[in-house]
Amino acid sequence: MKTKPWLGAAFALLVAVGVQAAPSTDPLHGWSGGDSASLDAWVHARMDGIKVQLAKLHAVQGQRTIDNTLVPYDEALNQLGLAFGQAHMLNALGADKALRDKGQELQQALSAADTDITLDVATYDALRALSESDAGKAADPATRHYLDRSLLEFRLAGVDRDAATRERIRQLRDRIAALELSFSRNVQEDKRLLSVTPDQLAGMPSDFMARHKPDASGRITLSTDQPDVTPIAKFASNAQLRKDLATAYLNRGWPANDKVLRELLQAREELAHLLKFDTYADLAMADQMIGGKAEAKQFLDQLQAAAGPAADREARLLRDFVHGKQADTSISRADFNYWQEQYRKATYDFDAQTVRPYFPFNAVQAGVLDTAARIFHVSFRPVSDAVVWHPAVTVFDVLDDERKIGRIYLDMHPRDGKNQGCSAWALVPGIGGRQMPEGVVVCNFAGGHPDDHELNDPGLMDYSDVVTFFHDFGLQMQHILGSQTRWSAQSAFNVERDFIQAPPQMLEEFLRIPSVLQGFARHYKTGEVLPLATIQAMNRSTAYGRGSWLQQQMVSATYALQMHDLPAQEIDFGKVWMDDEKRFAPYDSLADAHPYASFTHLTGYTSNYYTYLLDKVIAVDFFRQFDTRHPFDSRAAMRYRQTVIAPGATRPAAELVKHFLGRPQDMKSLASWINEEFTDPPSTAQEQKVPRS
Repeated sequence: MKTKPWLGAAFALLVAVGVQAAPSTDPLHGWSGGDSASLDAWVHARMDGIKVQLAKLHAVQGQRTIDNTLVPYDEALNQLGLAFGQAHMLNALGADKALRDKGQELQQALSAADTDITLDVATYDALRALSESDAGKAADPATRHYLDRSLLEFRLAGVDRDAATRERIRQLRDRIAALELSFSRNVQEDKRLLSVTPDQLAGMPSDFMARHKPDASGRITLSTDQPDVTPIAKFASNAQLRKDLATAYLNRGWPANDKVLRELLQAREELAHLLKFDTYADLAMADQMIGGKAEAKQFLDQLQAAAGPAADREARLLRDFVHGKQADTSISRADFNYWQEQYRKATYDFDAQTVRPYFPFNAVQAGVLDTAARIFHVSFRPVSDAVVWHPAVTVFDVLDDERKIGRIYLDMHPRDGKNQGCSAWALVPGIGGRQMPEGVVVCNFAGGHPDDHELNDPGLMDYSDVVTFFHDFGLQMQHILGSQTRWSAQSAFNVERDFIQAPPQMLEEFLRIPSVLQGFARHYKTGEVLPLATIQAMNRSTAYGRGSWLQQQMVSATYALQMHDLPAQEIDFGKVWMDDEKRFAPYDSLADAHPYASFTHLTGYTSNYYTYLLDKVIAVDFFRQFDTRHPFDSRAAMRYRQTVIAPGATRPAAELVKHFLGRPQDMKSLASWINEEFTDPPSTAQEQKVPRS
């Protein structure tokens, strides 16, 4: 589906926008009943508001001006965003299936409303007339960018095609929206269970075992939720268990999504051809920072050249290590994380389990907020009386110089039917001086919340989970600080979607700085601060594997591009995935797994998963502008906030990069980051444990 920027970001990130244009910005304001009927009424009231605003725009007689044309147009988009966010949030996070079903139904209706706008010739003509008028030509740069970008998106949507073609486009976009929702929902609600005996859980952390008590028959039930999948993959010494759970996890959404994906790709392909593009990938990249499909392929080739040598070296070291442990040196996807963990433990004298007690969930949450506050020079105030969709949700207002500028909701723990994985999206698009932005961070971490009070579970987190938390919280800071703009459709998440992941990936690097980690990483029982030597060992161990990480990302980026570049009817989904893993991945494929069936980025980022890699290049380059000895230096942080974050979508993303760096992003920074471990050799003792080649 080719979407307008305000919905494109929603699908791309699961970034949706939503809820109330009135002075209150409570996302459940007007919908406190908690039932699907009140949600339906609330959303349809916003849809009526869209019609009112567009009617104002169409009724203008005479000269087009910013006030009589762009103002009602932007308010129509604001009402669309508010409604979409409410529906999306409750579809993904609603407490009962009826509510989630209603949210999905309304999302589809709102996608149709978006299509109606983008194919409306009268609206396009009005904006074009404004753009060509004296008022449009004299507009400030942000407004001028808004007009130019809007007109581009209208053309990419097909508004300038003949009536019959526009009608077919409408049908295809409606079909695409329905298929995208079905694909994601099939994954969201496909929770698979595995029954095991306690002895099969050898190697697991004690807090994991405390959370998984045997039932009356002596069996323990595992699920494909993240709190089970991630630690099993890293710590379980039972290879068969790792394989069984990994296969179950990678089969979510299968086989149902085989049919859904085929129909989705065929519909996108037909849409691209109607719009005179060779492939859907060409269409999807026509308005992106990368420039086009050819540039994306060239970029991925450059990344492979930069990461390939480090990844090959890492793989060789890992195979040699495994060979010292067992005769079979093959490493499957189910075994890769486990053997990497064992290698790090042996080589760097670092055991990931030893730092978990320093990362109890509640302390991490406080640390994430404190770190963000110090970087961005804001503060957070807990809100106890906000309306929320589940008791486990916590709420914080964001204050800038004691002035409230937004609100963030944290929905951090798994439950049946809830959206899986970790993500962040907007709930309210910001409008400077009129509507404060709000957003939600969604994760699925174990423990540390009221439901676990009887277990007294502190919710001990892996270091990688801490990084993920900070990443997605960083996305929300980007939304809050970058959505104080004049126009709703220039909120931060409406920047080109292949830039959105750069700021949060930059923030991840702060969690390698000892002074930052020691600000909140304390043993949950003793209060001991995470030792400096442990942080240094952890940093060394996590620097190993960056090449392999990038190769895994290359699998996803290449696959997403191929799905939208090859003839849809002819694609063998499983074979293409396995071929890509064989080409790039540092492990062997699982023969019985169907990872593509749960690759939900195909519904949002479509062909453009390369985004994560392009943004990693930018993020590493950004971070090198900070002094790690003084990570909270106000000059660097405020310059970053003012030049990269605060403008939101008022400028092209490439300009945001240049304004901060003084130049375009440089691949050299990423190459240095990838090879950091090999350019900073370990001690002699470490060298003796695993010979370097």
